[in-house]
Amino acid sequence: MVKARRRRDCEPGPEPVERAGGGLLPLGLMDVSGPSMVPTLYHGDRVVVRYGAKVRPGAVVLARHPLRQDLLVVKRVTGRRPKGWWLLSDNQFLGNDSREYGAVPAELVLGRVLLRLRPDPVWLAPAGWLERLLCCWPLGRVPGLAARFGVVRRLSPEL
Repeated sequence: MVKARRRRDCEPGPEPVERAGGGLLPLGLMDVSGPSMVPTLYHGDRVVVRYGAKVRPGAVVLARHPLRQDLLVVKRVTGRRPKGWWLLSDNQFLGNDSREYGAVPAELVLGRVLLRLRPDPVWLAPAGWLERLLCCWPLGRVPGLAARFGVVRRLSPEL
């Protein structure tokens, strides 16, 4: 299971960023704990989360665990169900995702993981048009390019 720790739990973070029109940017830093999102995220990775961001299938999100709401988890959205979002781990050998606890209500999905900061910065939230562009020829044939922009292609179960 991937657990996310709020940055404020480990050390004080930077002050929130102010927008030109007033208000604060809804961004936060989280540290990943656990192997459930391997190979996308590893234990100790630091990620940037945009709270309240629009969620779509394929996005990596930060959510409250439906059975233990004091626990924050990082999972990939695979689809919308009548009772909420279906969240799965990238590491298929580990459970502790929607296969165990069902669909996660939308109010428990806190935000979208935009970027992994460390160890190497990697964008995890490409726009839909960029994702389609990176998967098409000729860009789709460049090794590692799609992954560098956060486009993850899952192997089908038949393979």
